[in-house]
Amino acid sequence: LHQIILFRSLFGLILTISFLIPLQGGLKILKTNLLFYHLIRGFLVFFANLFFFLSLPLMNYAEATAVFYIMPVIITLLSIFFLNEKIGVHRWAAVILGFLGVILILRPGSESIQLVAILPALAALCYATLHIFTRKMGATEKASTMAVYIQISLIFMSTLLGLLIGDGSYESIAPDTLSFLLKPWAMPTLNDGIIIFFLGIFSAFGGFFISQGYRLSEPSKAAPFE
Repeated sequence: LHQIILFRSLFGLILTISFLIPLQGGLKILKTNLLFYHLIRGFLVFFANLFFFLSLPLMNYAEATAVFYIMPVIITLLSIFFLNEKIGVHRWAAVILGFLGVILILRPGSESIQLVAILPALAALCYATLHIFTRKMGATEKASTMAVYIQISLIFMSTLLGLLIGDGSYESIAPDTLSFLLKPWAMPTLNDGIIIFFLGIFSAFGGFFISQGYRLSEPSKAAPFE
């Protein structure tokens, strides 16, 4: 997983710097007084990815996705406390209905839902917090600036994991559900390389558009569109 994230982020970074950064003012926009907050956003998106992907071998994909989409609920609550946003009755109604929908899918008390659902819930918490930072920083930071620092953070964390566990020495002693995290790094096939390259393209534009959306709009209004 971390090998895929590394190369996806590398391709995304190259595309962002060569295409998106020039459209927003050039390399000078990478100069920032908010480096610490950029790093926090990078770690938040890394752990959001990690928690979500950890849940996938352990629970149904549709259920993991449903749990993750308590994210708009969390964003709405965080917006009240940290951004002093006023949330009207219509948005509250939408949030409550969305939360009830998650509960309906998960059927609490049934055998199908387990403690593993905490993992996508933690992913949602990390992702929601990330976009509260996006909104706070959006007054001075460009969307492409924020995208670059996230990609750099993902590259750093993925490279670190690769150095620590990328030789595959821990795969044999790990449970089967974690083997996808501990496999040795390998040269991608041509088909896999093409897929990873396009993931980098989607990552670059997706990260840019999402950051721009949360910069320009109230997070509680933007979140449901995801």
